[in-house]
Amino acid sequence: MPTFFKTVFENASPVAPLGLIVLKGAEKLGKLIDSYLVTWYNNDVGDKSKRPRRNTFIIEAQCPRFSTGDGKGIIEESVRGYDIYILVDVGNYSLKYDFYGQMNAMSPDDHYADLKRIISAAGGKAERLTVIMPILYGGRQHRRNNRESLDCAQMLQELSSMGVRDLITFDAHDPRVQNAVPLMGFDNFFPTYQMLKALVANFPDVKIETDSFMIVSPDEGAMNRNIFYASVLGVDLGMFYKRRDYANVIDGRNPIVAHEFIGQNVKGKDILVADDIIATGESILHLCGVLKKRGARNIFIIATYALFTKGTEVFDKAYLKKQFSAVISTNLSYTKDDLNGKKWFVAADLSKYIAYIISSCNQNKSVSPLLNSADRIHELIGR
Repeated sequence: MPTFFKTVFENASPVAPLGLIVLKGAEKLGKLIDSYLVTWYNNDVGDKSKRPRRNTFIIEAQCPRFSTGDGKGIIEESVRGYDIYILVDVGNYSLKYDFYGQMNAMSPDDHYADLKRIISAAGGKAERLTVIMPILYGGRQHRRNNRESLDCAQMLQELSSMGVRDLITFDAHDPRVQNAVPLMGFDNFFPTYQMLKALVANFPDVKIETDSFMIVSPDEGAMNRNIFYASVLGVDLGMFYKRRDYANVIDGRNPIVAHEFIGQNVKGKDILVADDIIATGESILHLCGVLKKRGARNIFIIATYALFTKGTEVFDKAYLKKQFSAVISTNLSYTKDDLNGKKWFVAADLSKYIAYIISSCNQNKSVSPLLNSADRIHELIGR
């Protein structure tokens, strides 16, 4: 980490007192972020300042529901004059609430509604409101084809109108959606360094060299992130082209007919395949099979959000068949606890990264060093 971030709170000039509101479903990540902020703050303060030591930056809040399904947002203490950061995980599908005597699972819509309730509960008293939404609500419905809704753009406009100053997200499906709110901040961070760090730590024998390592993009939509990996690591890049059946629509999408590979020979090489989301995983496992038939050695799948919407059974079977070596993902959104016990799954922790982002924004420091991970990746590979 650059020297700029070594002492986070020493001689700090915050915009306003820092407050972190963690919505239900994001508690695990929120506590990790808070622990870093508290440690840095207390260590940097020491005996050099008259500022009191802190036990937490978290401001307690809740969104209780009535049995009819109606809800409300409650903030347990004053936020007047605070620089508030609200952490929400709209992808946490494990939470349930009582709805007319039945347990109803919370959808992204429910999480987003709770976010608006907490913003409303603040009553405009906070000095500044920032929403940290790692997985972007409506992010996969970011553009209009024919008569379709614009869910993500509408969400951004709603937050802007409610007084949110900035939105922080990670690996947005299409960051151009920020054009919907040109006067609101929109910071899109990428966990590239943390993912590669997890890869190197768990697979030290992998040699990231041109002759033995290669980047492969799973489709044309993921080319930008894979070009970045290939450019920073100085290795070859290949890609798959998805041939779709545009005459039919299944589950809201045109089914994939075939994966066509374009690129150099992969025989004997370790392959890195990077994407933003693993949903069912069928598509990415299919291309792993194609690469294996072409002679690829180890295949590492990197995805910012490993959702496994139809479970992990297909990945268990594919791993036993040695179709891939590992799936590396982040803790930015909810994953089942049993996933961490699987041999093929590696989790990259982003809590420290988010804590750096929060502390920098709170002091109006530039986040450019955090956005640019190339130098840290070069240092990592050099070590």
